[in-house]
Amino acid sequence: MLSLKKILFFFAVLISFSISAQKDSTQVDDLKIKGKIKLNSNNFNPLSPSKAAFYSAIFPGGGQIYNKKYWKAPIVWAAMGTSIYLYLDNNKEYNRYRTAFKMREAGLQDEFTNGDGSLIVSRNGLVSAQKTLKSNRDLALLTTVVFYVLQIVEASVNAHLLQFNTNNNLTFSPALISNPIQYEIPKFGLKFKFSF
Repeated sequence: MLSLKKILFFFAVLISFSISAQKDSTQVDDLKIKGKIKLNSNNFNPLSPSKAAFYSAIFPGGGQIYNKKYWKAPIVWAAMGTSIYLYLDNNKEYNRYRTAFKMREAGLQDEFTNGDGSLIVSRNGLVSAQKTLKSNRDLALLTTVVFYVLQIVEASVNAHLLQFNTNNNLTFSPALISNPIQYEIPKFGLKFKFSF
């Protein structure tokens, strides 16, 4: 009896012969083009995505303006401005509580101590505030960096997508297709139709 390995080897050899025996039908010999081939430069500019990314890297929102998506630039500016504001505000408050903590540890009177020596904020409150504000500051910095990178990527991707043909000949329409063999079992599917 033949082993399973020998049978699989035999079928693999048989399949490889049929695959290698196929002839390339797309090869065209002696093709000559009369006249000049003109490319419409308005539809395709290979440097457009890199320019959009460059402009966004230099000035946030610049790539969106370059792509003529003017409504996106204020969104970029608002996102970047908000995250930068939160970073600066949390950094200022962190430094304020940090200075008060250092002064209290050195035995000096800080801004969170009344003139009679009573504490407005305890030592543990100062430590907790520092941890919270430092965490918020770092999160705001991370958010700023993420927004900066995302607006560069968005400008580049949008410049790529602007070069695609999106006319009405490209359609998507869902359809119910019945199976004539198993008519009693309902089947659902999608059909994509491209018209060129």
